Amino acid sequence: MGVEFDFGGDVVLVTGAGGVLGSAVIEAFHDAGASVCGADIVGPDSEDFLADPEPVCHHQGDFTDEDDVERIVDDITEERGGLDYLCNVAGSWRGGTPIEETDVSDFEFMLDVNLKTAFLASKHALPYLQDSGGAVVSVSARSSLEGGEGDGPYRASKAGVRLLTETIAAENRGTVRANAVMPSVIDTPTNREMMPDADHDAWVDPADIAETVLALCSDATSVTSGAAVPVYGEA
Repeated sequence: MGVEFDFGGDVVLVTGAGGVLGSAVIEAFHDAGASVCGADIVGPDSEDFLADPEPVCHHQGDFTDEDDVERIVDDITEERGGLDYLCNVAGSWRGGTPIEETDVSDFEFMLDVNLKTAFLASKHALPYLQDSGGAVVSVSARSSLEGGEGDGPYRASKAGVRLLTETIAAENRGTVRANAVMPSVIDTPTNREMMPDADHDAWVDPADIAETVLALCSDATSVTSGAAVPVYGEA
């Protein structure tokens, strides 16, 4: 059974817009009629930018820089007349070494790109979301639920995203809903290149995760907040 969403008249901000998952979330919201604004550290003219630059409005900025975040959120709300949904998709993975061999720069990078971006985007979007009675959906990770070998900073940063989400939900109960999605391995060209011998059919299509993001913003989940939603597929 197919599911259709109607976000006509709603304004959505998607961070990490140029990546595989960010572009899938943007496409899904656009197809559902939303006014979608993407933000990324790279612009649409970059070869690393995967999202279709039209007809979405794109804003280039560093979401680890509070001044950039404040500027972009203010510009979007002024241009579009408010904000209804924030999707914290910006993130990355870096690992491969045990803690005692991990460079502090790698640890700081993971906290910045995964957790700090979600914190700053949420901080500056929340006043507008509180006005609209909107929602936040952030991307955590299945691996944040437990420790593991070789990617401790990543797991810690994504656990922080999950706890940040729960905190936003608690502080805005009855006003702004906040939920996290928890992917395992997403089917992306980069992951296929890194793991060529894996069972790619078991991985989750970014478009399917995007549908879950839409569901968590929709009226279908109006009583759901503070949740960490598995989007593991068969992985």
